[in-house]
Amino acid sequence: MNVKQYIAARAAKELKDGDIVNLGIGIPTLVADYIPSDVKVFLHSENGILGVGPTPDLEHIDQNLVNAGKMPVTVLEGSSFFDSASSFAMIRGGHVSVSILGVLQIDAKGRIANWAVPGKSVLGVGGAMDLLEGSKKVIVTTMHTNSQGESKIVKELTYPITSERKVDLIITDLAVFAVKKDGLHLIELSPGVSFEEVQQKTDAPFHIAESFNKGKEVTA
Repeated sequence: MNVKQYIAARAAKELKDGDIVNLGIGIPTLVADYIPSDVKVFLHSENGILGVGPTPDLEHIDQNLVNAGKMPVTVLEGSSFFDSASSFAMIRGGHVSVSILGVLQIDAKGRIANWAVPGKSVLGVGGAMDLLEGSKKVIVTTMHTNSQGESKIVKELTYPITSERKVDLIITDLAVFAVKKDGLHLIELSPGVSFEEVQQKTDAPFHIAESFNKGKEVTA
């Protein structure tokens, strides 16, 4: 299991029976492959699917079945298909239990930037803003640093903000943070990661959760 798969598997542990879950582009799409067998959730895609299944292998790809990121998907028995307007009505109507999103940056308040890089051409914010505003819970899955080794958890966003709505949980390859009224709270270290490494690679200030033991791996 590589680090991105580890992040996805950790995020899957946050899902509960009956959740309607939207998976964003990137690491979030991997979550579909790690949902526990004893947990039944309904995966939603903005392009009009409810009932997305695990990622297909090469022999079972159907070019007509893709998610909002245009990646091949499978569908489970009982799944449904609908137009984009109906899909966004579900989101805006508060019917999505959990959204799992990738990000470019997260700030010290738990607000994210995930749709535009200054100076680069982009198509627009897509469904990210709607998912942040309409979902009951939002989880971020991301690498802790970018390709230049810079922290993606920053004091202030330097990329365009997606929404003023704060996310609820941040899961990286190094740690897990809960987002509370007073900022970020470190609640868990990834296996083999030290507190000092997280401290060194996190630009934003953060609190230590009461359940956290420095230097030891803990679970939320």
